[in-house]
Amino acid sequence: MRVAVDFFNQVNLLFGSITEFCTNESCPVMTAGPRYEYYWADGEKIKKPIKCTAPEYVEYLMDWIQSTLDDETIFPARVGMSSSSIHDMAFLLLPSAHSRSCPFLPLADVPFPKTFLPAIKKIMTRLFRVYAHIYYSHFSKIVDLGEEAHLNTCFKRTHAPGRSASLSLSLSLAR
Repeated sequence: MRVAVDFFNQVNLLFGSITEFCTNESCPVMTAGPRYEYYWADGEKIKKPIKCTAPEYVEYLMDWIQSTLDDETIFPARVGMSSSSIHDMAFLLLPSAHSRSCPFLPLADVPFPKTFLPAIKKIMTRLFRVYAHIYYSHFSKIVDLGEEAHLNTCFKRTHAPGRSASLSLSLSLAR
């Protein structure tokens, strides 16, 4: 989750630095070149993908990511072992813990839901699209602003070797 939050914050900052250049007029479609055009759908408010400007897409995306990160059914605030695992361990370690409802045992943290990894993959894929748009449509402005080293470093850190294969595969542009 930390990688997704860092990526979200970095993209937000980088895109914020070019908002005066990435406008509804200059970027009437969210693209990363002539072969990649991105439509927006969040599956809840907007179920059918819609064509939108790059700034609109990024605004939809940032709002959607923030609400997704705030959703404790996807990203629980406390994560760990199930209560049955804690009680089983306590039974082995504490001879007096024969009851499953020992009042002195800590409350169990919430396990990650099955939707966690798919949510992270979707967030990363969509943020990658913003990077692709920035590189394709605004790299000269990034250079003019002296931010290319920061852009490249953020991108490299996010896509560094050693990331899980499933996460790396999900970042492909072909979605």
